[in-house]
Amino acid sequence: MIKDNNGQISVEYLLIFAISIAILIVFTLPLTEHVIVDAFDVSDSLDVKNDLEKITHAIEKVYGEGQGSKQTVNMISPNKVKVYLTNRHIYCNLKLKSGLYKYIDEYCESNLVTNSITLNKGENTLVVEWPENSENMIIYKKNR
Repeated sequence: MIKDNNGQISVEYLLIFAISIAILIVFTLPLTEHVIVDAFDVSDSLDVKNDLEKITHAIEKVYGEGQGSKQTVNMISPNKVKVYLTNRHIYCNLKLKSGLYKYIDEYCESNLVTNSITLNKGENTLVVEWPENSENMIIYKKNR
């Protein structure tokens, strides 16, 4: 009589395969989480940089047109962020999902008085204006 061990070999292969898959999952899931968080951080940073560029273009346009000019900027912000404005720079410290902060800076030539504006998560409308007979430009949030 011939002894048949095919059933035992199949069970051993299934057991080895299951253990290999479990080990693979244990090591790859934490790495995947870090990759996803990093991807969201990059996306949020680029969104905020894009918002700062929109504000910069509006400021430079009003500065170039002179007194009496006005520009409105509509944007959708992914996070609540405080934007600081000076006569040479617009910048913010964005808190990332990883817990770190990213400094984002845009250069722009203007005569703005140093102040700050908080962009709320979601839709924001900013108005950049250089009033008649005024030395300085102003920027403010428009309420909807």
